[in-house]
Amino acid sequence: MTDKEEMPVVCNEIGAGMIAKMFLAGARSLEAKKEWINELNVFPVPDGDTGTNMTMTVLSAAREVAALKDPDMKELSRAIASGSLRGARGNSGVILSQLFRGFTKGIEGYTRITVPVFADAFTKAVETAYKAVMKPKEGTILTVARSGAERAAQLSEEGEENLEVFFREILEHMEYTLNQTPEILPVLAQAGVVDSGGQGLLEVLKGAVDAFLGKETDYAPILPVSANDREEMPAVAETAEIRFGYCTEFIIMTERPVERRREEALKTYLESIGDSLIVVADEEVIKVHVHTNDPGLAIQKALTYGQLSHMKIDNMRLEHQEKLFRQAEKPPEEKPHKAMGFVAVCAGEGLCRIFRELGADEIIEGGQTMNPSTEDMLQAIRAVAADTVFILPNNKNVVMAAQQARDMTDDKKVIVMPCHSVPQGITAIVSYVPELSAEENESSMLEEIGHVKTGQITYAVRDTSVNGREIRQGDYMGIDDTGIVAVSSHLERAVLETVGVMADDGTELLSIYYGKEVKAEDAEAVKEKIERKYPKLDIELQDGGQPVYYYLLSAE
Repeated sequence: MTDKEEMPVVCNEIGAGMIAKMFLAGARSLEAKKEWINELNVFPVPDGDTGTNMTMTVLSAAREVAALKDPDMKELSRAIASGSLRGARGNSGVILSQLFRGFTKGIEGYTRITVPVFADAFTKAVETAYKAVMKPKEGTILTVARSGAERAAQLSEEGEENLEVFFREILEHMEYTLNQTPEILPVLAQAGVVDSGGQGLLEVLKGAVDAFLGKETDYAPILPVSANDREEMPAVAETAEIRFGYCTEFIIMTERPVERRREEALKTYLESIGDSLIVVADEEVIKVHVHTNDPGLAIQKALTYGQLSHMKIDNMRLEHQEKLFRQAEKPPEEKPHKAMGFVAVCAGEGLCRIFRELGADEIIEGGQTMNPSTEDMLQAIRAVAADTVFILPNNKNVVMAAQQARDMTDDKKVIVMPCHSVPQGITAIVSYVPELSAEENESSMLEEIGHVKTGQITYAVRDTSVNGREIRQGDYMGIDDTGIVAVSSHLERAVLETVGVMADDGTELLSIYYGKEVKAEDAEAVKEKIERKYPKLDIELQDGGQPVYYYLLSAE
């Protein structure tokens, strides 16, 4: 039987062609559900992490698979593993890439895949993913994946040979496990959601099984060209990832509070014409951010809700192309070789400038809402002319991608500092002493990072309850190293309450970095109020220009 023949009622083995088709269908399934998966986030912060990160990870591999012409199992396995490893973004994306890596190790030596081979590959996938995580947490994507592998092994031992029965049993068992994740992690139960990473994995497998069963899938949204043109597929330009070309932002000024029903109707419409949607409604204002190919449609719809202000439309494809042209026009710089160098991840002109002034050799623009990929890390590492490269991820959801890049680098020593925030990264690079060895610097930086308390002020994207604290959509939230510590409908109050939690008798310095949505005079007013309340504190105020967070705070 070949993969092109009609699928019989009982199918006991499949080849590389069907595996490729299933993988692409799984990628399409995840892509179609990414925004829903994003909304499963436990904390109501505007990060859009899990669904987006997992999708971009699998799409990186899907493009490599789509470029292959009639691959054998080894070629296919290499494309899936390499594409997902390099494209991995965020912790969820890195774990997914490790699952693919382990799975392909289990199938690459075969021409036909049977139940026992699948069962062994599922086991290898889970073992590889668990090894990649320093402190595996149950109730997550790892638990869901492990339950699937255990069920696969059980079915193989029982002598099951029919792949359709095998796949359905595994999906059913994984879905049951996913629904149990709130019982394993109380924070999920409190938020009323299942684990988002586990849900993303399940969507990949559902799409793959649908393809196996013969369901037709439209691959166009995930491929740079038609699947029929794979023979002559050109290299994929980075702009292919920009599906909706215009970043559109505006504020709707309403005469009275908008009913929840109408607000949801606006969201539904905007989601139908774009992605990367953020809608935050206040009593008389609705803030909108959406990526779309037709900003006019978004504006026309918004006008039915009220008058518009602060309208801003950027052509992301054009900006990206201009950036590439500028980079291409620049002659390569000969950088003097040195013993140690730095790569820092940050977003915002002010923060990027600060890291450069402090000695960062390469800046990767990203962080919350746009986690850089492993490939982004690898390119930055290669660009640093140093024997040892320190990476400052500055976000807990970027650390694993940095570690994966470290493990894929063999010509330099790479040290990933566990900086979970920008203030920690700044403290780390300030603590660097060129005269010390890499090991001595790593030790002293780790010690200094431990003395930093971090605070972040952002807004809630939905109604929820966290640790008994009721949060309404649009509320301002103060988040420190332990979680949400302040919730208020007033931005200034949220800042002051957060500082109140962070500052104690031992605090000497408070650094404040204000974001791009904050006016300089408003930031100065906040600083003055903090100075009056804490006269002994040395307070520094700087323009960070960061998105998402109105303020970043650092107490030392």
